[in-house]
Amino acid sequence: MTRTVWLASTAAATLWLGLAPPAAAQYAPDAGVEARQDPERPGVLIYDPAFFADTRPRTALDMIQRLPGFALNSGSSGTRGLAGTAGNVLIDGRHPSTKSEGLANLLGRISADSIERIELIRGGAPGIDMQGRSVVANVVLKTTVTVERVLGLDAYVYEDGYIGPIVQAEYSRRAGDSQIEGAISATVDRTSNTNEGHRRRFDPSGALIQDADIRSWDRFRNVRASGAVQRPWAGGLLRVNAVTSYFNNDQEQDILIRAGAGDDDFSQRGFKELSGEIGARWTRPLGPETELELTGLQRLDTSTVESGFVRTGRTGLFTSDSTSGETIGRGVVRHRRDDRWSYEGGAEVAYNFLDTDTAYEENGVPVALPGASVLVEEVRGEVSGQATWRPAPNLTVEAGLRVEVSEIRQSGDTDSAKSFVYPKPRLLVTWTPLPNHQFRFRAERKVGQLDFGDFAASAEVDLGQVEAGNADLEPTKSNPVEVVYERRFWDEGVFTARLTHNRYEDYIDVIPLVGGFEALGNIGDARQTEFEVQVTLPMDRLGIPDGRLTARAVTRETEVTDPLTGETRRFSGDDGFGCGVAFSQDLDGGRWTWGMDHGCDMDGGTGYRVRELRYTESEPYFGAFVHWKPSRDLSVRIDLSNLTDAEERRRRDIYAGPRDSAPLALRETYAQTRGSWLFLQIRKTI
Repeated sequence: MTRTVWLASTAAATLWLGLAPPAAAQYAPDAGVEARQDPERPGVLIYDPAFFADTRPRTALDMIQRLPGFALNSGSSGTRGLAGTAGNVLIDGRHPSTKSEGLANLLGRISADSIERIELIRGGAPGIDMQGRSVVANVVLKTTVTVERVLGLDAYVYEDGYIGPIVQAEYSRRAGDSQIEGAISATVDRTSNTNEGHRRRFDPSGALIQDADIRSWDRFRNVRASGAVQRPWAGGLLRVNAVTSYFNNDQEQDILIRAGAGDDDFSQRGFKELSGEIGARWTRPLGPETELELTGLQRLDTSTVESGFVRTGRTGLFTSDSTSGETIGRGVVRHRRDDRWSYEGGAEVAYNFLDTDTAYEENGVPVALPGASVLVEEVRGEVSGQATWRPAPNLTVEAGLRVEVSEIRQSGDTDSAKSFVYPKPRLLVTWTPLPNHQFRFRAERKVGQLDFGDFAASAEVDLGQVEAGNADLEPTKSNPVEVVYERRFWDEGVFTARLTHNRYEDYIDVIPLVGGFEALGNIGDARQTEFEVQVTLPMDRLGIPDGRLTARAVTRETEVTDPLTGETRRFSGDDGFGCGVAFSQDLDGGRWTWGMDHGCDMDGGTGYRVRELRYTESEPYFGAFVHWKPSRDLSVRIDLSNLTDAEERRRRDIYAGPRDSAPLALRETYAQTRGSWLFLQIRKTI
């Protein structure tokens, strides 16, 4: 009932505000500079620097975060290949030629003074690679010379006195098509895995049989360096970028018995990773209306894991050494015939591999694991074609087809090979019947990618469990159909309603394996229906100058057949509802900004294992911030996070065997908190 009320009230209030006649706001103050419509591209809104002037943005990231009705999405760095993996922000009309460097980092290195304008592209535009998205932003840079040097000093300050420092330095120089930039950072901090709480065990009748305190600790260290160079070359424009990173993380957990039978438990985990990437993109005009784009990328990663536990009458040790890599080559040709028609065709080839050796022993005795030593390799090719048609000024139709051919080979404990051929059609229709009213329709066929890690064994040492690898996996196929209505009002106000229905084939979840192990596997068909309402509400006309309220609510219905019981249930980890609210206000011409955010539904749903059911819920989250910009070259921001010290609660229903046939043996409940913390961020341009 609460979810229905939240969705209904959000939609009704926003529609009333957005559709109210102009007379309702006749005494409102000037809302500021409006976005302007691109006369040649009806689906494109242009935001000039003057639109952001009252907020005093320092970087392109600050400006992107203030785009009405837009949320940054960095894409999927873990997805193999380049097609369909990019985020929703372009720079000078092109997606970055990197997967390891996040969009937020790239945008944070572009000064606001370097930006000519930002374009919000809704439903596609000629010459723009939407990468399967219905809305993207395009940051257009100035051609003048700009140089920036930035030093950053950040720190997380926790209630117990621990301080996690971050130091970083950035340099960039842009002179038209010639650009050079670089950044280096070092971090020592902790995560949500540092917490405290309790664990309680109950027998099947509900009687308390054990009470224990939990003390969890972790630390991570990260050093990262990145850079890029762009120059005119061979009649086109060449950009080369590189990034390298070292990361390690140590975790420990103590479970101290306070009442009931049993001994104290101890577990620890160590993880180390060294990664690197180099990428290049070359673009060249082939005529006044045609462009060629070539992209190459190489990634390598090596990691080690060592984890162990000690508990009543049982010890365990798990180790893993992994090396992975990716090599990609991609070519795209784009042609704009006229204002009504544009075409795009391309091809991509990628090679990926994961070489993993794992070992597990209990009480000093080695235990054989399915998928303990595996080499997984994939060779994948894809060809694509796309046409964009504007039959009328207020209507855009984009249709495309991608055909993927791949072969996955596994060697080691199990030798196997599989070949796949998947056509992936896509249709996007954008209709703007009236100014500030837009409808978007999307239908496509998508094919997921198999996670190479699912072929190898893994461990959850804090629970004393090991998960096997599974060589018999098929990628999940999905058929999403989506309808979006967008209403813009009050210069910066946006209301969006989205309805999506998705049907899945070969859905992946946990299944039992021979030998008593469990692993991820295909469990059949599934479906999902999702309805989301989002609103960005400028508060000037409601008596709060330069204030902005954003709210989001989503309800979701999912359905899949449980592989053990044969009954219909929700997806693992799906709670069915989510919502959030945020408010911010600029003061003193943008010198000061303050705000708050609230996560009003943080539950994680139910996880379905072979011998367990896992339930996760979290108390609502609340945070606040203050941002001070005393001058153009200095900014100071303070974030106060988790002010309510939200408690995370988990429950495990543990069965004596497979949960479809065995009785409940034990129930565990966990309640843990991590305290509040302060984040201090100082940026100085020198």
